Amino acid sequence: MKRFNLLLCAPLLFAHVAHANNSQTNEIELIKQQLLELQKRLTDLEAKASQQGATKKNDMPESPEVLQPKKREDGSIKLYATLRPTYGYIEDQNDDFWDIQDALSHAGFKSTYQFKPGWQAIAHGEWSIDLGNNGDFGKARQVYVALDSPIGQFGLGKQRPVQYTLIAEYVDIFNHRSSPFAYDVESPFFVNNLVTYENQISDFKFMVGGQFDGDSGDDFADFINTGLGYSRDGLHLALTYSRQNDYNQQQLKIGKTEVVAGMAALDISDNLYAAIAYQDVDYQRVNSRSGATLDVSLAYRFHPLYRAKLGFFDFDDGNSKLETKSHQGANLTFEWLPSDNLRFHLEYLTKDFDALNDTQSISVGFRYDYSQQWAH
Repeated sequence: MKRFNLLLCAPLLFAHVAHANNSQTNEIELIKQQLLELQKRLTDLEAKASQQGATKKNDMPESPEVLQPKKREDGSIKLYATLRPTYGYIEDQNDDFWDIQDALSHAGFKSTYQFKPGWQAIAHGEWSIDLGNNGDFGKARQVYVALDSPIGQFGLGKQRPVQYTLIAEYVDIFNHRSSPFAYDVESPFFVNNLVTYENQISDFKFMVGGQFDGDSGDDFADFINTGLGYSRDGLHLALTYSRQNDYNQQQLKIGKTEVVAGMAALDISDNLYAAIAYQDVDYQRVNSRSGATLDVSLAYRFHPLYRAKLGFFDFDDGNSKLETKSHQGANLTFEWLPSDNLRFHLEYLTKDFDALNDTQSISVGFRYDYSQQWAH
């Protein structure tokens, strides 16, 4: 535009010069030279501006993805251990003694690896530590691998059954290897050769598992366990069903056992907790029988450092009075909690058998929990 204006002005200047006298010749030549210099400067400025615009364009990324950092694949590994020795006086049937026992000490690791969004591989291994005898690193409690996906988690290996996860875990609050005391007698804590599936949908958790052990029993599922749990605002409810095929030592099927179980637990306040779990057990044999288990657990933290626990339990195996091992009992425990990973307890336990001698014990115990987690 500036060049165009100058070009329009040029004829006017030349017309003015045509009427000037000879004494103005030098001045006209000077004006012409200045016009040429202005035109050259305008050309240089336009070329420079064009070059700068091209440079800025070349500096821009070719696509928005260039600005996005590469997503880091997530992984973690956790090492943990818990040591739980106890020492106490025990009256068991016709014997009484002092003994150091173990309240299920164990150690293990859990590794997770997220290889794409929503997909995670899990490896978990856990073994018992026998502090009641030689302190040996004992048998496997759970050893499995799992795949967590947008449609749920699938697991293979030795795992917790649905029956424990949704039912017994909520009443299993005591510092004793037989807790929960009625559930413990005949119910599973860990199952070998287990295939599991679980899915959390809002406040509901659906679980199903099956044991496939071709060397024991038939080649079909020897144990099926499924259930549904609900948790919200401190309220926990669950209902499960299990069926187990039973075999004798010659691997001949002698019947099956079916269990329907229910649980309700409530965090009444920050310091008060209550839970109840019930199982109806149907032993389908040549001579069928029905039994039941009932566990009730209460916990009250009456001081930041102290907690009291109270449990009632009832086990009924459905056998006749001469053969039965049915019993009822109670547990009273006081705990000192100096830190989150330390627990000291004083426990009194009594069992009143229908056809056997009663048992009772009083013990003190120590529990130390350790865990360390790393991200990679």
